[in-house]
Amino acid sequence: MRQLSGLGGCTNPVRLDGHRTEHALDTVTGEIGRVLHHLDSARLPVGSLLVRCNNRRATRCAACAEVYRRDTFHLITSGLTGGKGTPETVARHPRVFATFTAPGFGPVHNRPSGRPACRCGITHAPEDPALGTPLKPESYDYDAAVLWNAHAGLLWRRFTIHLRRAIALAAGLTQRDLAAHARVSFAKVAEYQRRGAVHFHAVIRLDGPDGSHTAPPPWATPGLLTDAIRTAAAKARIPGPTLNGRAHSFAFGRQLDIRTIHSADLSTGTLTDRAVAAYIAKYAAKGAEIATGALDRPLKFAAELAHLDLTDHARQLIRTAWTLGARTDLAHLRLRAWAHMLGFRGHFSTKSRTYSTTLGTLRHARTQWRQAQNTPEHSEQTTYVLAHWAYAGTGLTPTETWLAASLEPAPGAEGEPTR
Repeated sequence: MRQLSGLGGCTNPVRLDGHRTEHALDTVTGEIGRVLHHLDSARLPVGSLLVRCNNRRATRCAACAEVYRRDTFHLITSGLTGGKGTPETVARHPRVFATFTAPGFGPVHNRPSGRPACRCGITHAPEDPALGTPLKPESYDYDAAVLWNAHAGLLWRRFTIHLRRAIALAAGLTQRDLAAHARVSFAKVAEYQRRGAVHFHAVIRLDGPDGSHTAPPPWATPGLLTDAIRTAAAKARIPGPTLNGRAHSFAFGRQLDIRTIHSADLSTGTLTDRAVAAYIAKYAAKGAEIATGALDRPLKFAAELAHLDLTDHARQLIRTAWTLGARTDLAHLRLRAWAHMLGFRGHFSTKSRTYSTTLGTLRHARTQWRQAQNTPEHSEQTTYVLAHWAYAGTGLTPTETWLAASLEPAPGAEGEPTR
């Protein structure tokens, strides 16, 4: 029970076989002394050492996904209000929240804001499974939809290049001179729309030349940043492959939403830094499996699709990615490996180097906190550790699952500090 409670609610832990031995270490002579502690997985009640899976997907492990979501919230918040190594003065830097959408690949069922009903003549309920599915599946451009997802990360990179150029132009500087006056920092997450197309939510900030620790120049305003984002988004375009005589190229969709972030709720409709962090973190634990009913794990064989409980639209997107993945000219996209992601092969959350802290730093702080809760008596001594671990499987046995369900949440499992 103690071993299971230490998982913090993880339902799909990794099982490790091996051992770990701690020796006293003489810091003067370097000699290894007596054994302070020895752990052998074979002597543990479950026969293995169980460690958290740390999967970010809520459909795979709700407990670990919640930890990932909270880490993302702290990462975004520290870049908006300061903390965790980022100065609080960053709250006075120009900051905007931007949403970049995908282009259209064919009409889909939706809930339009300007019309009373969908093009099909029906007013869809918010949870109608038909939302996001093509009105005419036979004419929907599935090839372009999958290839868009596969190139979305590259398009974002091209956008950041154009953004720096647009800011330099608005400030009357060359792109090379811009680095001596200002720096662009950002943090973004990818979200799947119901139609299965990836779009990006991003916090974009203007800093001084050394990032968050330096004030931006006087000409750096939210208005200038907003105009530069619109200019860069309109210019960003990358070439794609040629399929069946048709040359593809990719750009963002026409819908581009940019809103200034404020430190406090000044009026109705004001977007606050805390609201932005919560909104972005919400999508950190979600993938295509939630938005479109696709898979939450890689596909091994195309034949599996016939036996999986998928929507017709998701099934066709996955099948298209699998089929395109067999083409030698598209081998670099590794579409079969990412078919369950509908072709998207980028990281779900990314940030520029100077935006704020890192997920790795937050995880290290959590590890130190956990270790401090169970500090052995010899903690003040310098130790030398010898360890060897080997993968032995994943998941819990039926008995372990039953026992884990009867346990109360481990202390700190829901609210472990990351500060």
